[in-house]
Amino acid sequence: MHPEPPTTTAVTGGQVIAAVLARRPPPRLAYAPNYWQWFAHHRNHGTLPPELAHCRTQLEVIRHLGLDVFSRNLYCDEQRGWWGGLAEPLLQGVEATTREAQDGRDLVIEKTFRTRAGTLTERLRYVWAESTLVQEKYLVDDYDSQLDALAEFLRARRWRFQPERYADCRQQIGAAGLAVAGELCSPLKMLHILLGAQNATYFLMDHPERAVELLALHEAAMLDLVEQLAAGGVRALMCMDNLDAAFHPPHYIEKYSASFYAAAAQRCHAHGALLFIHACGRQRDNLKLIAGLGVDGLEGVAFPPLGDVQLDEALDLAGGKFIVTGGISAKEFERLQTRDEIFAYVRELTDRLRPYAHRCILSASCNTPYTAPWAQIVAFRDAWREFGHV
Repeated sequence: MHPEPPTTTAVTGGQVIAAVLARRPPPRLAYAPNYWQWFAHHRNHGTLPPELAHCRTQLEVIRHLGLDVFSRNLYCDEQRGWWGGLAEPLLQGVEATTREAQDGRDLVIEKTFRTRAGTLTERLRYVWAESTLVQEKYLVDDYDSQLDALAEFLRARRWRFQPERYADCRQQIGAAGLAVAGELCSPLKMLHILLGAQNATYFLMDHPERAVELLALHEAAMLDLVEQLAAGGVRALMCMDNLDAAFHPPHYIEKYSASFYAAAAQRCHAHGALLFIHACGRQRDNLKLIAGLGVDGLEGVAFPPLGDVQLDEALDLAGGKFIVTGGISAKEFERLQTRDEIFAYVRELTDRLRPYAHRCILSASCNTPYTAPWAQIVAFRDAWREFGHV
C-alpha cells in the first residue's frame, strides 16, 4: 500500500498549481516532475514496467502516479525538437525543405533554408540508444560568409500560435494542472541555437553592430508570439533558454536579453499570464537580475554539483513573488539508491521548502534521466506523499 497524498484526494493538482501561480498558500506542496525523456526511452525500447503497460503518453504516467501537472513538453515531439509544438514557424520569402532519413535506428533530420543571400542548412540526430536529440550541424557554421543569409532568415521568420493544440492539451490535462507554453527563447539563446554557444560568443565580439541588428529581429518576432500566446488564453509561458551563468552571465543578459525578458513579462502580465525561464546549471549570479526584470520564475533549478544554489536559497535570493521549481536532478537519481535515502532526502528538502510553499514547485531539475529505475521514481512519489504537507 502506498501512503495517501499529503491532503485529501478532493484537492486537485490544478488547484495546487493555481495557488502557487497566484502566490497563495497551497493545500499541500506541489509536485510536478518531468518524465519526457524517461517515458519516451522506455516506451521506444519496450522496457516500461508492467504497471505502465497501459500508458501511451507521459501524461498518463503522471496520472498513474497521482502527481500534479506543470509541464511545457506534454505536447512536444521529442524526436524532432527539444521544445515547441504550439506555434507554427512561418518563413516569408525563404524556401524551406526538411529531409528525414534513418541511420540504423537513429532518425537524421536535415533542414535547408534558401534565402536570397545564400543557403543555410542544419542537421539534427535523434539518438535511439539514448532517446535524445543532438545537433550535428548548426544552421550557421561560418558566420563571416553566412551573415547576410542569416539576416534574411531572421527577417523572414515569424510564428503563428495554434490555439486548437493548446486547447487539446488543456482538455487532456483536465483538473490535474496546467500546460506551459515552452515556445520562446531569448535573443542570446537564439544565437546559441543557430551558431552554437562558442561561435555565438565569437560572433558577438567580431560583429557587434550586426549582432544588435539580428538580435532585434528575433526579439520582435518573439514578442509578437508572446502577445499571441498570452492574448490567446495561455496562462504560463516559458523561455527555453537553459539559463546558466556560464553561457548567460549577468553582463550578457543585461546587454542582449534583458529588454526581451522585461517586454515579454510586461505583455504576459497585461493578459494575466506569467513568464518563466527554463534553467540549467548555475543560477546564483542571475537570480536578482532576472527577478528584477519582471520574470515570474525559473524552472528546473538544480542543486550542486549541477547547479550552485539550493532551492530555498534561490527563493531567498530572488525574493518577492518569484517562483522556483526543481529539486530533483539526475544527480539525485545517481546518489540516492535506496528508498530510505530518498525518503531522508525528500523529508529534509520539504522541511526547507515548506515556508515557501506558496511560490515553489518540487519537480525534476530539467528532466528525469532515462536510466532512473522505476522503483526510484515511485519512491520519490511516496516520499512526497509522506512529507508534502504544509
